Amino acid sequence: MKIYNTLTRKKDEFVPINEGKVGIYVCGPTVYDYIHIGNARPMIVFDTLRRYFEYKGYDVNYVSNFTDVDDKIIKKANDEGVDASVISERFIEECKKDMKSLNVKEATTHPKATEEIPDMIEMVNTLIDKGYAYEKNGTVYFRTRKFADYGKLSKKNIDDLRGGNRELLVSGEDEKEDPLDFVLWKPKKEGEPSWESPWCEGRPGWHLECSVMSKKYIGDVIDIHAGGEDLIFPHHENEIAQSEAANDKEFASYWMHNGFLKINNEKMSKSLGNFFTVREIGEKYDLEVIRFFMLSAHYRSPLNFSADLVEASKNGLDRIKTAATKLKEIIDAGASGDMTEIEAKEAEGLNAYIEKFEAAMDDDLNTADAISVIFELVKNVNTNINTESTKAYAQKAYDTLKLLCDVLGVSVDTKEVLLDEEIENLIQERQDARKNKNFARADEIRNLLTEKGIILEDTREGVRWKRA
Repeated sequence: MKIYNTLTRKKDEFVPINEGKVGIYVCGPTVYDYIHIGNARPMIVFDTLRRYFEYKGYDVNYVSNFTDVDDKIIKKANDEGVDASVISERFIEECKKDMKSLNVKEATTHPKATEEIPDMIEMVNTLIDKGYAYEKNGTVYFRTRKFADYGKLSKKNIDDLRGGNRELLVSGEDEKEDPLDFVLWKPKKEGEPSWESPWCEGRPGWHLECSVMSKKYIGDVIDIHAGGEDLIFPHHENEIAQSEAANDKEFASYWMHNGFLKINNEKMSKSLGNFFTVREIGEKYDLEVIRFFMLSAHYRSPLNFSADLVEASKNGLDRIKTAATKLKEIIDAGASGDMTEIEAKEAEGLNAYIEKFEAAMDDDLNTADAISVIFELVKNVNTNINTESTKAYAQKAYDTLKLLCDVLGVSVDTKEVLLDEEIENLIQERQDARKNKNFARADEIRNLLTEKGIILEDTREGVRWKRA
């Protein structure tokens, strides 16, 4: 398998650190609100990478963190008059619900930054002892220029750089030895969560978190570090600097970054009114369609989200599911016994689709070409298999189709369609649950209906519903 490595700017043959095993670290969301559709792209892309490695027989250690201490979390907590942990825990659970709806598998480990503070303090101490970090009035900075390879990931020249905007907001900026130095630890402000440290009562810098969590749950060296391309600089560049300075080892063998997501050819932003959460999108589209849509383009390419393109993905996914339904009907009602001689030859030919699919996925996770192979298989099914075919032949085709779709995290089966009466009964049960303040059950019912393609709208006249 070849992976486009951001570090080398070319496709490199993947060679694991430990044979048969792969450690993948993916930067997760900062949990201060519902995840947006842009967050969903790396989640889906790298979940598919994980699934493909598992398909190939690797033992995958997949680690994706939750940043649960951050300025935005603190602001929302202060606005609501609650502890920051209340906000972060709420939106971790909401994030997990959305990930499940997108068929993103639970990570092997979902570390939280607040639970790894002692190890962060230890890494900062190591960096100070080695001369890579220094303390000024409680703030600890990393000496960026001391790390000789700074800029190797982003290909930026250190003399042309200015400190990342995110880090310029912290206190003590004017005390830096160099404007490029970034924060490892910062003093608390009024109303902020904090932890005791040798330098002050405070909290870690953002970049430090991933270096510590990846080391603890994967090791000093990661096989693959992944995330959105917006993280290349300064986040991933700073991770490399502090990790390699502390550990005296290469931080990650391969770096993978997905391209940006645009909405109707524009950058997503609240000011443009085109900022959508996964939850909002799920009220308009089946999220399985969104997953399929995300994988229909190469992960490194920019992706434009529009109603027309999503509708095209829905139609494509329907074609696959229709072919699968046809095969299941033949499996149930077709002729028993062995395949005919012609069928056996055709069934043997199905293996070529598997080989072609794997060739696409081995070429830097080219899911777009892999989906094209699935459509070729569907065409074959529609042309060569009919009610006269044997169960055995239909089963072989169905198993092949399901095998390839499973790698992409897409189901070949059509979802059970609820009858109008069943929908009305569930809506009434939801209303009763809300009256009884059983909000967990009310949310459960709404999520169930959403999964079945039923969109609810709470109005003054009651609950209205429609099929997506």
